[in-house]
Amino acid sequence: MRYFRFLTCLVFALISVTHCRIQAQTPSAAIRHYHEGEKRVKEGNWLAAMEEFTQAIELSSRPGGTRTSHYKDQPVVLGFTDAEPEADTITIIDPFTARAYTNRCFVLYNLHEFERAIQDCNQALKISPGLAAAYLNRGAARRAKKDLQEALSDFDRALKIDPKSIEAYNDRGALRHDLGDTDGAIEDLNKAIALDDRLWVAYYHRGYAFLVKKDYDRAMQDFNRCIELQPDFALAYQGRGTTFMDQTDFSRAINDFNRALELDPQLDVACMNRGLTFLLLGRDADAQKDFDRCLLLNPEAKEELEKRIQLARELRSKKL
Repeated sequence: MRYFRFLTCLVFALISVTHCRIQAQTPSAAIRHYHEGEKRVKEGNWLAAMEEFTQAIELSSRPGGTRTSHYKDQPVVLGFTDAEPEADTITIIDPFTARAYTNRCFVLYNLHEFERAIQDCNQALKISPGLAAAYLNRGAARRAKKDLQEALSDFDRALKIDPKSIEAYNDRGALRHDLGDTDGAIEDLNKAIALDDRLWVAYYHRGYAFLVKKDYDRAMQDFNRCIELQPDFALAYQGRGTTFMDQTDFSRAINDFNRALELDPQLDVACMNRGLTFLLLGRDADAQKDFDRCLLLNPEAKEELEKRIQLARELRSKKL
């Protein structure tokens, strides 16, 4: 049974800035906010990170107006108020600002503000057209918006600038899978793994590419390797469970779907696939519970779920 959608799992570029690399004219306060933003990212505190990078951008630029704030004194407006000066009214002092924009793009992506993430990378690239990380992060945001060809162009550009970018090979491989270019996806993911054989997310993506090709042995090897490197990654168990399900090893499939849902109770696709496995086993009541849970988590899956239920019933009837 096919996995019904390829879940996004990309590697992003968060640019660390050391004092020795910073232009002399960069205000020290901007650098402090930048490093504080990095700390907040590591904590997963996206709103605080957003504010810190915004401060870094403003302090390393000359705004054409004034701005009040901020994070500690009042609810966060995140710098997108009507009173905010437009980006075109800001004079950039040095390329440090491009790095701050690129990192704020990273944060905006995690806040699901994809259009604003793209705008920040656009600003970064106006300042530093050769900044590979900005193309990488903009590509990820475009992929999230389903602008797949534009995303592909960005990943291509990132690799042209940095031919040894592990992140770009991984992300372009995932995107090629989206586009149905399975062989191209495997080619890129092979390169990412050759550059870093502990890049667990690349094994995850390549496992699904092998699954599409029905190369179950290689798919299983990749999901196992992903789990070995990242044992709490729910999607890897979902992938391995799908591999077991495709090979009618239903007991092991259910075990993996159970583990995926233990790690991520919101993983609707694991509910769907476990329900389909129950249906194939004739456990209709258990299947219906999972289908109901899947639709509660993701109502947009209704059409796909109905198609797959029909296919599972047809397959079961042939075996009876």
